[in-house]
Amino acid sequence: MELAQEEGVRVPKTEVVTNTDDLEKWSVRMGFPAVLKANGTSGGDGVRVVRTLEEAERAFRALAAPPLFARAVKRALFDQDMTLVWPSLLRRRYVVNAQAFVAGREATSLVACSKGKVLAGLHFEVLLKQDAGGPATVLGSIENEEMSTAAEKMVRRLELSGLHGFDFMLEAATGNAYLIEINPRATQVGHLTLGLGRDLPAALSAAVSGEAVQAAPKVTENDTIALFPQEWLRNPASPFLQTGYHDVPWEEPDLIRVSVRRRSKQNVWNSQEKWMQAFSKVRRRP
Repeated sequence: MELAQEEGVRVPKTEVVTNTDDLEKWSVRMGFPAVLKANGTSGGDGVRVVRTLEEAERAFRALAAPPLFARAVKRALFDQDMTLVWPSLLRRRYVVNAQAFVAGREATSLVACSKGKVLAGLHFEVLLKQDAGGPATVLGSIENEEMSTAAEKMVRRLELSGLHGFDFMLEAATGNAYLIEINPRATQVGHLTLGLGRDLPAALSAAVSGEAVQAAPKVTENDTIALFPQEWLRNPASPFLQTGYHDVPWEEPDLIRVSVRRRSKQNVWNSQEKWMQAFSKVRRRP
């Protein structure tokens, strides 16, 4: 966040807190509510909004603690995600940051870039989430100059290449975009092709090959995107599955099957017949 400030990017006050004493000192200076974040987490797993010192101390202890071995094994077996295994075995504690709370709406950007230059970008407002601290399930496509400029400045400053995500808060009172997090990876919107300058795979392919690559056709004119399988699993009767663009990869039935099976706890959808029956009711819309 310090580099962002140096680039003139709007950011909330952020500090590393190493113990509860640091947390108490932060609270005296900044007050509540506040946001605590554990580095190296994703999908909202390592984020807590806290409103009192007692709540903040509990959240800090939970966020800083090494991941439980049972959780690491579950994620490795069911999600094929090995990221928690070594931190769990080595009892590695997370670095926790305290961040000033910005009242407003969440937004997110994903950019394709090469050698410090943005090639293409997607910008969204978060319309709905899995839960208060979880990943987005419904997004609204937007154009936001401040978000776009902030991403360009950070890509240039850090000389980034590849796919990188940027999370923002759009302040309710002013509409100002506050950069709150940078994710050095592809996020869940990278596959969406939304027209000229908004086709990230084509932009990266052209940069790598040195040849012109034609952007794919725009997948939808609808600005509301219901993400698969997140929104369908959150609520199979969600109106957004009908009114928005539901990005089900119909041409890849095996991928659909795997995506649904990974949510094995949702037993109502365990049989192939049941989820095929449910999907037949949700038509792909433009």
